[in-house]
Amino acid sequence: MSARDANAAVERHRAAVSARLLDAGIVRQGPGSVSWTINGELVVVAGWGRAILLQLAHPLVAAGVADHSSFRGSLMTSLRRLSSTLRAMLSLTFGTDDEAIDAAARINAIHDRVSGRLAEPAGSLDSDHRYSAHDPELLQWVHVTLVQSIPLTYDRMIGPLTGEQRDRYCAEAAVMEPLLDIPRGLLPRSARHVDAVVDGMLRSGRLVVTPRARALGRAVLFPPGWRLLWPAFRPIQLLTIGLLPASIREGYGFDWTPRDARALARWTAAARWMIRIAPRRVRQWPPARRRAAPGLLSRTPHKLLTLR
Repeated sequence: MSARDANAAVERHRAAVSARLLDAGIVRQGPGSVSWTINGELVVVAGWGRAILLQLAHPLVAAGVADHSSFRGSLMTSLRRLSSTLRAMLSLTFGTDDEAIDAAARINAIHDRVSGRLAEPAGSLDSDHRYSAHDPELLQWVHVTLVQSIPLTYDRMIGPLTGEQRDRYCAEAAVMEPLLDIPRGLLPRSARHVDAVVDGMLRSGRLVVTPRARALGRAVLFPPGWRLLWPAFRPIQLLTIGLLPASIREGYGFDWTPRDARALARWTAAARWMIRIAPRRVRQWPPARRRAAPGLLSRTPHKLLTLR
């Protein structure tokens, strides 16, 4: 696709996202919301590893990533991909409406190009089964893995969330429906519903860690040269593997021993202590700090929540 065609696709999606947001009547969250409180902490990005490996356990997601992504590149490729994903996440959560719409339009334009067929059977799916990044079931699965994994990480690294806060986090995250053209009402509005979707998928037999998924999962956690950044990668590896459902962890071939559990407990205890004493400018994303400053955002849907 030429640059001109790519820009035209983004413009078409930008107009469509704007129209869907207006039609849905959803107000994006601002300072004081549960979304800003949780997503504003840098450390919750560590939960992405668990979410990604759960996503890749769906054969159609794994096929789409394997066929259309650079997941198995060098360490620098992995870091560049992470940087790009972070920019999109920060725009969707903390950006202005125009910035969020632009980020969503670019994601949707990328999704336009992600389609194909399974190269071989996977679980209940036959070879030649079609996949598309616009498939509502796949979009729902990617979404629920994130809205389950990020609060789990917050619990471990910062402090426990109440049931009400978990529910509000899920409800606020439903803004992704108009942003990513997901059918209205498909995304769970409560933590119980999120857990039910994940548990249902685990029991359904539709999740199969294929050889492609296994290779991709190892590329996520152990990219070439990862030992150069061992202090950053090791706790993420432990957190990701330790929080995976046992069946998925076994599917990837990851061992989990009492020694690993003790190591994770030590890392998380140290991280919680450092986060507790760190100033906001160290532990929070800059866009979250800037836009939370007095006078920069008039729309404040919730009073500031005190998370224990």
